[in-house]
Amino acid sequence: MRNDVTGAEGAAAAPGRADGRRLRSARTRQLIIEAYLALLRESPQIPTAVSIAHRAGYSVRSIFERFPDLHALRVAATDDAMMRVSAQVAGTPMVGNRAERIGLHVRTRGRVCDEWLPLWRALNANQGDSADLKSRIRLIRELVIRRLEEVYTPELSTLGEGERRQTVLALEALVDFESWARMREHFALSFEDACGVWTRAIDRLLPETPPVS
Repeated sequence: MRNDVTGAEGAAAAPGRADGRRLRSARTRQLIIEAYLALLRESPQIPTAVSIAHRAGYSVRSIFERFPDLHALRVAATDDAMMRVSAQVAGTPMVGNRAERIGLHVRTRGRVCDEWLPLWRALNANQGDSADLKSRIRLIRELVIRRLEEVYTPELSTLGEGERRQTVLALEALVDFESWARMREHFALSFEDACGVWTRAIDRLLPETPPVS
């Protein structure tokens, strides 16, 4: 009877141990991604496997047990960052009058650019022939365009299809990562001053806001 009970307990415990291993492995994977992103923020140099492992507190072997190569790690880190940005943007509903919507959009976009500019530069520097990275770059741009169309629906609705598309593309170019970087790095503008530049430019690009019916 004891053997039967022990065997049953062992069988029941086995899935628990497996779940624990999976959780630990997922946690290690996430810490490796976070180490990669942290290193990118600190230096324009693309992190090596050794530097990532050292930062994460694991061995190089641990990295390649979870990612087949550094390219796969870059793709995973990009996906992780995109989910974080999506959550950040979704948590800032764009409501209010014209000035309020522009202000909220500009500050949210500025914070995203401040935080994720290093990853954006790494993506562009390493895309090469990678279909995965190229698709992420396209998706990021498409998400920015969708956000612009959402935030400025009242104003854009007053334009014809062709003019509306041109205005959206002009806005997308305006709020690009490198546009923000030029203001912050080259011209040494503060966050508030850079937001002011974008705010005035967006206000000028948009057509008049239609009256509320």
